[in-house]
Amino acid sequence: MRVTVIGAGVAGLTCALEFAERGVAVEILERSAQLGAPGCSWFAGGMLAPWCELESCDPLIARLGAESIPWWQERFAGTLVNGTLVVAHGRDAADLTQFAGRTGHFEPLESEDLAALEPDLAGRFSQGLYFRDEGHLDPRAALAALAARLGELGVAIRFGVEASATMLAGRPVIDCTGLAARRQLTDLRGVKGEMLLLRLHEVSLCRPVRLLHPRVPVYVVPRPDGLFMVGATMIESDEGTRISARSMLELLSAAYALHPAFGEAEIVEIGTGVRAAFADNLPRLRRHGETLYVNGLYRHGFLLAPALARRAAEVMLNGSHFPEVMGETPRQRRLA
Repeated sequence: MRVTVIGAGVAGLTCALEFAERGVAVEILERSAQLGAPGCSWFAGGMLAPWCELESCDPLIARLGAESIPWWQERFAGTLVNGTLVVAHGRDAADLTQFAGRTGHFEPLESEDLAALEPDLAGRFSQGLYFRDEGHLDPRAALAALAARLGELGVAIRFGVEASATMLAGRPVIDCTGLAARRQLTDLRGVKGEMLLLRLHEVSLCRPVRLLHPRVPVYVVPRPDGLFMVGATMIESDEGTRISARSMLELLSAAYALHPAFGEAEIVEIGTGVRAAFADNLPRLRRHGETLYVNGLYRHGFLLAPALARRAAEVMLNGSHFPEVMGETPRQRRLA
C-alpha cells in the first residue's frame, strides 16, 4: 500500500509519520516552497494543554490531547512536560475562580507557591492554578524534527506541488490541507489567530503562563534565547495576511500586564494564520472515496494531531470507525 499525504503542516507530518512507522510507503505533497510557511502550524503556540482547554472546549479536546502528549514525548526530545501556570490580577480573581470551575487536573497556588515555580513573577500575583501534567514544545523545531524523522524512514516531502484530482486518481489520500479543503468540506470556516514573538532577557519563564486578562486572555510561552511567543487572538475571519492595530495593542498590553519588563521587549516577529474549524470547533475525519480528510483542528493543531493521526491510520489500514471524530451528530460522538 502507498499513501499520499497532502499538506506538510503538523497534521500532515504526524499522519505521514504514523503511517510510515507502520511500514506503509508514504509520500507528502506540499504546495508551499518550504517547510512551515505559510501554514498556521508555523505560528502556533505549541502548548499541550488539554485540561486548560476545558475552560471553553468540549471534553473531547482534553481526551484527545491527553492521548497526544506521550506521542510527542516519544518522538520529539524538545517536548517539555512541566506544567501550565494560570494567573490573574486581584481585580480579575473572579475569572480565575470561573476558570477553575470549568477545568480540572490542577493545583491551586498561593503567592509563595507561584514564586517557587516562576521566580520572576514573585509578588505579582496572589493566587494561581498549576496544571502540572501539561506540556509545551517549539512548533518550528517540532516540525523540523518530524520532517527529519520522516526522511530517516525514506519519506520524501515534495515541495511546490499543487495536488490535482488527476494526479491522485486511484490512490489512498490523507488530505490535511486545512481551509484549502473547503471546496469539499463546505462547512469549514476560518478563525484567524495573531501572535507576537518578543525577545526579552530580563524575564525568565520555565513554562507557559496564561494570564486571564479582561479583554484578551493570552498565553506567554518561553522559547530559547530569551524569546517569548505571545498569543493569540481568535477572530472569525479568512483574512490571514495582517494583524490589526487593536490586536497588536491588546497582545502587548496583556504581556505588559504579566510583567512590566515586557514594555522594553524587542518585537522580533508578527505572525498571523487562519485555522480551519467546524461549527462546534471539534475535529473531524471525513472519508470521500479514497480520500480521508483530517481537518477542523481549530486552535489545537499540535495538541490534537497525534491522536487524529493514529485514528486516520486505523481507518485507512484496518477499516476502523471512531464516532467521536467521524460521527456527524452530538449523539453519535457521545457513543465513543
